[in-house]
Amino acid sequence: MLYRRFEALDQLLTRYQPFWQCQPFHWRDNCWRESAPELATFLDQLSPEQVFALEAAPTPLMALLTPWFPEIEQFSALCALPLNSKVPEPVPEVLGNYIPGRKWQQLRHFAAALPGVRGPVLEWCAGKGHLGRLLGFQSGQSVLSLEWQSELCDAGQRLAKRAKVPMDFVCADAFSAAARELIRPEQHAVALHACGALHMRLLEVASLQQTRALSISPCCYHLIEGSNYQPMSEAGKNSPLQLTTQDLRMTVQETVTAGQRVRRLRQIELTWRLGFDLLQRDIRGVDEYLPVPNLQKSWLSGTFSDFVSWALAAKGLVLTDDMTAERVARYEQAGAERLPVMARMELVRHLFRRPLELWLVLDRALFLQEQGYQVELSQFCAWELTPRNILIHAEKSSAIPDLG
Repeated sequence: MLYRRFEALDQLLTRYQPFWQCQPFHWRDNCWRESAPELATFLDQLSPEQVFALEAAPTPLMALLTPWFPEIEQFSALCALPLNSKVPEPVPEVLGNYIPGRKWQQLRHFAAALPGVRGPVLEWCAGKGHLGRLLGFQSGQSVLSLEWQSELCDAGQRLAKRAKVPMDFVCADAFSAAARELIRPEQHAVALHACGALHMRLLEVASLQQTRALSISPCCYHLIEGSNYQPMSEAGKNSPLQLTTQDLRMTVQETVTAGQRVRRLRQIELTWRLGFDLLQRDIRGVDEYLPVPNLQKSWLSGTFSDFVSWALAAKGLVLTDDMTAERVARYEQAGAERLPVMARMELVRHLFRRPLELWLVLDRALFLQEQGYQVELSQFCAWELTPRNILIHAEKSSAIPDLG
């Protein structure tokens, strides 16, 4: 069943590749103006308020764009996963101390979605060990937590002692030999929102060690080695899709959990980046996108002129003589005018965000099946609590996996 779902998603994503692999930042205008003029015209008619509302509303967005993507209902069916309906069991207040409310709810729902803890717990990329501490308390199993930041290990050890949970921290890099030695067959390995290469490393090493059970919720698929994704499963390796880190980044762009301040800063940053992009094209005389590094959010409390100075220095550029301060300032307005165009293009890409995420999740699930695991996929909580709500649960099976 997993393989057939992967195959169907793979075919649909391949068919619509020009729509979701288009990078709006690279274009001055709607990139489908010539190839899909009716779609471009329809998008032009959406107001900024409509675009904003649709960004966080997958179902209305699908309904709106169905005329151009008639298989969208098929996409929806392929992405459907059972939602865990278990109510998290009550636990002592001390276990949730020092954990933000939304994160605490995610942890409790993740724990509730597990079909039991299958042996001593190995908590991968543990941070302060909040998940391991909860699972250790509920199951009575010992917990071994891997975390590379020593201050988090120290804090986690103190919290475990306060909660009277049998828990040990190991400070090590997840890619080190020391980390590999921690993974053993009798364990139940867990990871909540471990980033791309980190959770992939866990799956690879745990399957080699024949670890009894794994339960992970992937996150930040784009944080990998290199600029291109290397599939894990044989099905993924045989796919015609060639995914870049920019493609993978699309899967984690929801802002459902972002507050008003974060949204406002994001809009400022996008406006400034779009304005600078037009500026750099003019001073270089090259009409193509030039990526600019990530910046500290403190820059966003300054001015557009400050941002331009930083970006120029970052790319080794200087203003041409005709670029007066007044003219440079006009690029900020040009960026603001360009922002709605980019946002409308992003709406189309949003249609394929969850399908692409499921493609990546199924690549991991099929890899585990190939290693002899029985694999189940589900949603451990509602999308509103976190869009990264997919749980991959795998248990070692002596049977030959059915990949059909």
